Amino acid sequence: MEKEINAGYVITDRLAVGNAEFVIGHNEKASTQFVTWKCRKGEKDYFWGHYLGDRLAAVEDLCKRALEEIEYLRSLQPQRDSREKPEQQIKRRREPER
Repeated sequence: MEKEINAGYVITDRLAVGNAEFVIGHNEKASTQFVTWKCRKGEKDYFWGHYLGDRLAAVEDLCKRALEEIEYLRSLQPQRDSREKPEQQIKRRREPER
């Protein structure tokens, strides 16, 4: 598979949420070696770059941006009917075992 490069940064990671995609780019020679960008799913027009100094910060930013997109998409959904059964309303979130 061929490397994808944008503005001198090699795209190393990507995460799709709905019609949006978030990526991490890495450039060893840049003063800020990492960047996260947003783009429309399936397109290569990256925008809203967040430039970061280390990989861990870039991964954290990528996850935050993806979660913000999830929250936005959820806000667009109609509210659930309050007459639903309680077990349908509450979905328990389990923490991963470490």
